[in-house]
Amino acid sequence: MHRQLRAGIVGGGQGAFIGAVHRIAAEMDGEARIVAGALSSDPAKARESAEAWGLQRSYASFEDMAREEAARDGGIDYVIVATPNHLHLPVAAAFLKADIPVICDKPLAATLEQAEAIAGAVRESGCLFGLTQTYTGYPLVREARELVASGRLGKLRKVQVEYNQDWLKDAIENEGHKQASWRMDPERAGISCCVGDIGTHAQNLLEFVSGLEIESVCAELTSFVDGRALDDDASMLLRLGEGVRGTLVSSQIACGEENSLSLRIWGTEAGIEWHQQEPNTLIVKPAGRPWERWRTGGGYTGEASRSATRTPGGHPEGYLEAFANIYRDFTADVRRVAAGDEPKRDYPGIEEGLRSMRFVAAAVESSNQGAVWVDV
Repeated sequence: MHRQLRAGIVGGGQGAFIGAVHRIAAEMDGEARIVAGALSSDPAKARESAEAWGLQRSYASFEDMAREEAARDGGIDYVIVATPNHLHLPVAAAFLKADIPVICDKPLAATLEQAEAIAGAVRESGCLFGLTQTYTGYPLVREARELVASGRLGKLRKVQVEYNQDWLKDAIENEGHKQASWRMDPERAGISCCVGDIGTHAQNLLEFVSGLEIESVCAELTSFVDGRALDDDASMLLRLGEGVRGTLVSSQIACGEENSLSLRIWGTEAGIEWHQQEPNTLIVKPAGRPWERWRTGGGYTGEASRSATRTPGGHPEGYLEAFANIYRDFTADVRRVAAGDEPKRDYPGIEEGLRSMRFVAAAVESSNQGAVWVDV
């Protein structure tokens, strides 16, 4: 019987943006339903949040949740970690120790040392581990990856990726803004705000599509708003494998920008361009010929794109659908493992999480040393 899987969630309660996003994404395809949670470190808020979501079970702590769900007949099949960065390690470790698969919000942890500890817990448990690097779930991002892999672009030469926002252009962390306050707190966010929060999305997207790893960075991280302990802007030069060169820009103080994530890749035969704010379009630029405008749902796209598309062409699909694609792939692997089969791992996991944390550490080290080249 193909039953609906039971999911749990830690964090993401009242006042949190990302918890509701995880819930929608996990439940969008009807493959899973969130039935249990430890939604806040405040027991009253946790209970109120669980009641608002209609959860069957609410826990005062993630430790209680991991222990009781593992022992329960009909306990959760996997858990979602939607807490601030510094809690990813203890939460993930508790559920992995209980042999419960984990899917975690990015970045993997607050520090590289914590990320490596999570990786150790994954190896020791043998459990599935997924990371919600959302933008790899877009149909045309997957199509772009296939185009690069097919050799359509020729030999890659140059890459550019940028992720610009303006929501931290003012010191809203001093005005009680929950999302800003923890992101600007080194104890909870880790060694970086901007690079850890959105720079890792740009890095992951670039590596996912190009198939190459960033080998070294020359970075300048800046805190433009007075009094901030962590960066709100970053500019980097990149050296990737196979001699490819590039740039990465991420900013949270770029006035007028909403969620401007863009990727450009150029090879010897063609280039491609994709913008997250218009995700249904991929621009393909063959040398010496007119540009091509590829669309989500077009019959000319490959299997990777088609399998990530839910609606006929012309019907917008966006952030929530891309997020749900990560969950659909992860949930399918939970089913495979439960049936004794090998997982496909068609989603970001522990290795991608470690790559991102090494990237953050290298960028911070480079900037602290005066924008010198540092190996990732």
